Amino acid sequence: MCGRYYIDEETAREIRNTVRELDERLWRDKLGYDVYPAKQAPVLLKKGNRLTAAWQRWGYPGFSGNKVIFNARSESVLEKRMFHEGIRCRRVIVPAAWFYEWNRSKEKITFQRMDLQVMFMAGFYSSFEDGDRFVILTTRANASVRGVHDRMPLILERDQLEEWVLNDRAVMRILEQRPVLLKKLAEYEQQTLF
Repeated sequence: MCGRYYIDEETAREIRNTVRELDERLWRDKLGYDVYPAKQAPVLLKKGNRLTAAWQRWGYPGFSGNKVIFNARSESVLEKRMFHEGIRCRRVIVPAAWFYEWNRSKEKITFQRMDLQVMFMAGFYSSFEDGDRFVILTTRANASVRGVHDRMPLILERDQLEEWVLNDRAVMRILEQRPVLLKKLAEYEQQTLF
């Protein structure tokens, strides 16, 4: 980067409007909420040559009944016809404070970053009859998640956000990266005594 950039009045107005819209929708009913498959959630996506916020439904329509496909494996996503166009042309960033995973004893475990308040998960979207829908990319679990589950979200670093959405050449490298270690929190956890 050249060490200088410019923000004009129109840019500032657009930032304010985007943030205001996101804030109003996120916090309309309560201070926070769990997002689950088929629910609307905020994502960051490409608009022209920049990032913008939008609301999309989490999960592609499933093949049977009211089920949804809400994750895609980073290792094979480029090979799947259902995901082909989305991963190549319509990548998104899914912001979250944390995510949950359940262990074999059905105990809910919370995972969050140790260094930042916000976690950015890699995803992509496609358009359907009822609007745009996104999926979250998963990868093999790292040491912080592995004891609970074998998969975890593909987590982006702050300096990768624009690169993930705007730079097609960076996709393969990011799909292959290992996510940062996370903090594990549990309300209670079954202890095994020997």
